[in-house]
Amino acid sequence: MTAFETVELDAAGAVGTIALNRPEKLNPLSTATLRELAAAARWFDERPAVKVVVVCGRGRAFSAGADVSVFAEGAPSTAEQRSAADAGRLMAESIEAMRAVTVARIHGHCVGGGVVLAAACDLRLAAEGARFSIPEVALGIPLAWGGVQRLVREIGPAMTRELVLTCRPFDAAEARALGFLNRVVPDAELEAATGELCDVLCSRSALTLEATKRAVAAASEELVPTGSAWSDADALLSALADPDSRAVAAAYLASLGRGRG
Repeated sequence: MTAFETVELDAAGAVGTIALNRPEKLNPLSTATLRELAAAARWFDERPAVKVVVVCGRGRAFSAGADVSVFAEGAPSTAEQRSAADAGRLMAESIEAMRAVTVARIHGHCVGGGVVLAAACDLRLAAEGARFSIPEVALGIPLAWGGVQRLVREIGPAMTRELVLTCRPFDAAEARALGFLNRVVPDAELEAATGELCDVLCSRSALTLEATKRAVAAASEELVPTGSAWSDADALLSALADPDSRAVAAAYLASLGRGRG
């Protein structure tokens, strides 16, 4: 198996797992992790026996999103920095394009880029105690990685505008009501419920699973194309160098510090 530092892979028969594995940091999505997620998707694509892949986070959270300290400092746009800024888009596209059906198993916090990762999965189950937020605009950056397009697909443009622009937190019940989640279950039942769903999916033929997945993906892309997400990295880098955006980020980060105090 390919060596991964921040992601743990497992393939047991027809069911595989991609687990974010930095629980002490609440599974942040660093550039290295984003690239490992894309590599993990390719790893599973080479294993036709795997019909379903569960995407989850170890420890107390699905993912706390990107490390906010990255947004405290602006940086000039270089080829290397643009490549890093584009890593999230490539991750989301790799997860979305996987041959196997992907099931996001969400517990604890699912923040920012973690929401985009979940949106790139085919199905989403969450514990009742799961909490969601998309704080990018408060951090003075746009929601990137094709996140806006994927949210519009799942919850519509009006609620995408509200949640992305206001950055307000929302719980699993609201996420289910909006159509972002397929199911919400008691926290203690999340793993079992995910297992039951995987059993149902694995009872179907690989051919029909993949054909259905591809048909839905094609229809979704026709309705809300994600091709324009290639420019998300440029908008992100522009925001990192924009004085007004940096001032917004500094005020937000300072408010977090006051809250912890």
